[in-house]
Amino acid sequence: MKKPISDPPACSTNLLAMNDTLDILGGKWKLLILHYLIQRQDISNTFKKMERDITGISAKMLSKELKDLEANKLVHREVKDTKPVTVEYSITKYGESTKEIINVLVEWGKLHRKEMMQED
Repeated sequence: MKKPISDPPACSTNLLAMNDTLDILGGKWKLLILHYLIQRQDISNTFKKMERDITGISAKMLSKELKDLEANKLVHREVKDTKPVTVEYSITKYGESTKEIINVLVEWGKLHRKEMMQED
């Protein structure tokens, strides 16, 4: 008779942590938005500019994703007292903690693209 497969506590903890990470950073747009803001820390990042620069994202989706990222303390939203009102977004100090993850994903993406371009 086979022994049942055990579920070591460390495995469950790691899976829970991975699930939390995917809930916060998962989806098509969140990492792209974070990458955009990390790369443009010294630039004014208005909603309209981000909508133009992040190819393919709708205003509705950008708004939703920014709200989620702000709720998770990764992005800071600042309403400027201008006419018309301007809203600027920036990466938070905590949001900068995603930089290493994003850089690893960018490098892997380059490697994967190169691999897929090679003929067998």
